[in-house]
Amino acid sequence: MRKKIFRSRAPLRIGLAGGGTDVSPYSDLYGGAVLNATISLYAHASIELSEGTEVILEAMDKGEKVCLPAGEKLPLEEPLLLLRGVYNRIVRDFIRHPVSLRLTTSVDVPPGSGLGTSSTLVVAVIGAFVEAFSLPLGEYEIARLAYEVERIDLGQAGGKQDQYAATFGGVNFMEFYSDERVIVNPLRVKAEYLYELEHNLLLYYTATSRFSSSIIESQRRRISEGQEKSIEATHRLKEEAFRMKEALLKGRIDEIGDILETGFRYKRQLAEGISTPLIEEIYETARAAGATGGKISGAGGGGFMVFYCPGTTRYAVSEALSAFEGRVFPYHFVKHGLLTWTV
Repeated sequence: MRKKIFRSRAPLRIGLAGGGTDVSPYSDLYGGAVLNATISLYAHASIELSEGTEVILEAMDKGEKVCLPAGEKLPLEEPLLLLRGVYNRIVRDFIRHPVSLRLTTSVDVPPGSGLGTSSTLVVAVIGAFVEAFSLPLGEYEIARLAYEVERIDLGQAGGKQDQYAATFGGVNFMEFYSDERVIVNPLRVKAEYLYELEHNLLLYYTATSRFSSSIIESQRRRISEGQEKSIEATHRLKEEAFRMKEALLKGRIDEIGDILETGFRYKRQLAEGISTPLIEEIYETARAAGATGGKISGAGGGGFMVFYCPGTTRYAVSEALSAFEGRVFPYHFVKHGLLTWTV
């Protein structure tokens, strides 16, 4: 009899506006607002239970594999730190005894992409455990657990939007408050508006990756120290999230290029390293070819960029960007968040 395989997948996201306002201490002091949308690129996880005495962790996309004695707590170290962190928390809070298994993962884009890969992977792994052990967790509880594993248990700097985007899916306007309170507001955007946005919004991989933690730590430090320039820039980013929400809901899609342009201008002021000479060159090349705005995805420093290309300018922009080493990634917006199933 073939063993059951418990699978999950969670979608990555494009942050459209407000990124950075979901990071403490700003969200605790002033409240944050982010608008994001999930896309047809995913983090995947599979669990196979065994009767042995080992925990086998394997990231197929990274070529990393570890075999560890099954215990109540795996050592928290690389490689595969995120997978170890999820195992430890699930065993501690829910299963309450060591469990032998094989956990296999993959992500559709490179690490450090700015599309929320780490947090989305954590959500996918939690989803596989939920499926395997019938854990009584709803969407908010899964997203919150993913946040705690990554930010508290493992001490990795970052915001709060990615875990909720991956879990809930769709186009969401998210609010962030003190005491880690998060409210996810799904937006009822007309299909034709989303189709037009999807047609005009180009997703471009710069062929560079970055570790967002140092950029985010710099951002957090500036807010904590009360640096007015950074605080004011973050206020403006929050305002852009409200502008983006109204433009999407009312079908004023061509305003989105300007919103992205304004947001990127303020985002550069949050911390050093958000933009680089290469990012600036790519950005100006896209603008010269017809894009009306764009931004670096995630914390910045590398990974993906998005460009708003009105009319049919996406073709000229794609051609112009072919001068660089990166590439355009095809995608679609997706309504679903975390999915789990058994085979």
